[in-house]
Amino acid sequence: MAACAALTVSLSAHAVITIEIDRGYDNPKKIAVVPFGVGAGIQGLDNPADIISFDLARTGQFAPTPAKNMLSLPDQPKEVLFRDWRVLGDEYVVIGRVDPAANGNISVSYFLFDVLNERQLGTGGTFTAQPSQLRDMAHLASDEIYEKLTGIRGAFSTRIIYVLALDLSLKTERYRLEMADADGARPRTLLESKEPILSPAWSPDGKSVAYVSFEKGKPVIVLQEIGTGARTILTDFPGLNGAPAFSPDGRQLALVLSRDGTPEIYTMNLATKELRRVTRTRPPTINTEPSWTADGKSLIFTSDRGGKPQIYQVDIATGLTQRLTFEGDYNARGRMLPDGKHLVFVHRNEGVFHIAVMDLERGRLMVLTSTSLDESPSIAPNGTMLIYATQDKGRGILAVVSIDGTVKYRLPSSVGDVREPAWSPFLNRTRG
Repeated sequence: MAACAALTVSLSAHAVITIEIDRGYDNPKKIAVVPFGVGAGIQGLDNPADIISFDLARTGQFAPTPAKNMLSLPDQPKEVLFRDWRVLGDEYVVIGRVDPAANGNISVSYFLFDVLNERQLGTGGTFTAQPSQLRDMAHLASDEIYEKLTGIRGAFSTRIIYVLALDLSLKTERYRLEMADADGARPRTLLESKEPILSPAWSPDGKSVAYVSFEKGKPVIVLQEIGTGARTILTDFPGLNGAPAFSPDGRQLALVLSRDGTPEIYTMNLATKELRRVTRTRPPTINTEPSWTADGKSLIFTSDRGGKPQIYQVDIATGLTQRLTFEGDYNARGRMLPDGKHLVFVHRNEGVFHIAVMDLERGRLMVLTSTSLDESPSIAPNGTMLIYATQDKGRGILAVVSIDGTVKYRLPSSVGDVREPAWSPFLNRTRG
């Protein structure tokens, strides 16, 4: 019999997130992430244990033990007393330290233990970087711990981008393209504009983003380097220029243009800027919201060619097209999971828009969300979670749900209306 539990985690002094977990027969693993020891002279930094605990908790697969309940606070392997953790029912224990390092750096070290078998798992890890990068080091530790315990690559070191709309309907109305950690922390502005920004998309190497800008009084597609801020306008055709999506190898961009009349799907070779039209429907219909399959050979897209918006797949080489969704009178914004067997999309159910996932082999559809006006789903690179935009008290916010629908939480947001999230690919980060 399924039950529901909630875990409240403090992300910072200003943000508290409640994680809702609908538990089935498999309860989350109990894990203790002990507050890390801190070396002399280190002050004013977050404790990595708080970040690691939150990372693991928001997967729904782990239930961290509150520090106030811990019987001991070891920060060295020789100090771990397994009986202390057995009493609390913990299956795993993480300990660690933050210490000064050369050239003004700090080092973050951790060790992972299996309580039941009273042994250390692996050799642990040590990361060295500037104090300002402590969160990065903690997320890297979370990635390694998660992979050791689940066999699935962690995605805690990834980023999200989203659009923040401020002062809507006022003379001061403006839009920001924001980037933050995957847990919503450390937001920073990549672009601010008086005109709308739409459809941000990551390049596969995580170094650039493409988006739609109205800076010229009409939609154009812009490519922007994250590191330098350098911007290039890729398309400025009459009519619609929209919905950019990078191919898996980063060499092409799928996009929507209406230069030939109605919106159609095209691909652009980013090296030569050569365009190729992919969809051709007679009579003309609206074809939009392209995304790529993992092999780069097909595009998933939304079309009203059947009378109402449904999701289709087209083979780029042959043009062969098949309809993927049939249940419901509105299905859009399709995104394929990395396994190529499941499709995530916006599904209208009884007049309300929710996020759904469908098993393409069995044709089974499951609605994942129950909030209001859910839209713009974007999948984590390890395929376990997705982020989407929704409404809360009339304001746009971001929320996250697991692919099986059992874990849900909302990300903290400042003033403004948050929309159009996109989850980054895996980012190549290494130990210092």
